[in-house]
Amino acid sequence: MKRVGVVLLACTLATAAMAEAWPEKPVRVVVPAPAGSSLDVIARTLGQRLSVRWKQPVVVENKPGAGGMIGMDAVAKARPDGYTLGVGFNGPIAFGPFMYKKMSYDPARDLLPVVLTTSQPNVLAVPANHPANNVSEFVTWARKQGDKLSYASVGAGSSSHLTMELLKSTAGIEAVHVPYAGSPPAVNALVSGEVQALFTVQPALLPLVQAGRIKLIGVTSAQRADGMKNLPTVAESGYPGFESLTWNGIFAPAGTPPEVAARINADFNVALADPSVVEMFARQGLHAGGGTSAEFRTLIERETRKWGAIIKKVGITID
Repeated sequence: MKRVGVVLLACTLATAAMAEAWPEKPVRVVVPAPAGSSLDVIARTLGQRLSVRWKQPVVVENKPGAGGMIGMDAVAKARPDGYTLGVGFNGPIAFGPFMYKKMSYDPARDLLPVVLTTSQPNVLAVPANHPANNVSEFVTWARKQGDKLSYASVGAGSSSHLTMELLKSTAGIEAVHVPYAGSPPAVNALVSGEVQALFTVQPALLPLVQAGRIKLIGVTSAQRADGMKNLPTVAESGYPGFESLTWNGIFAPAGTPPEVAARINADFNVALADPSVVEMFARQGLHAGGGTSAEFRTLIERETRKWGAIIKKVGITID
């Protein structure tokens, strides 16, 4: 019995020493999106702060494709030693398991949530000459359109797509989905009148709002968003509890030593609390995250249940 205790103590001390020594070489951060994307900017912004703190280079590796699954698969299959991390987001973490018949990794089994990095609400945009000036008026108008209403999204199975499906289900309206490959064509379709509505993040819309070509009539955060205090939430417009956020966070391969994961979490929290980081993210409409690994895991589990039900109800499939 004494020998078992000695062995356990030795293992504990060895693991603690590993966490204290980490990192002893460069840390790779896989970004499942192209260079210049918002995820890439988040990773590089935080990576710059952490490379100073860790006294090691933080190497950002872009692996876009398959809705983020290529990059997250690389993280899931990496050695679980803390030297490979990834920036995961809604799609390949909470949505994918319900939309794809087969995934090369299981987000819940193969990935360890470390910390939430940022979150951002969607906004409901309509053409500037649309008769609705708020969500309640939009729903009333939409009910009169029957199946003639069409809406854009930035891609099938995206948060942009699922947010409108949630509103359709909640408000009891009909609308035809028209998916586009990203924000620019989706926004162009809204401006040209090809579609009558679009849910997406605010920065993609701001230039056209300022030009008076489109208007925003609702935001999907639980409370009014910073920088958009004059924009009512969908929840306060007659649909209590309505919330839809795009979010992303740091993941490690499952099996990463808890002490190492805790060190990574603590250091990311320091970087995320840096006033210059908070301000930079805010300018892009992003709310800096942080918190514990357990809190991030709880968020993911809640999001997975919520959006899984919507995906199943609508019957969204990608392959």
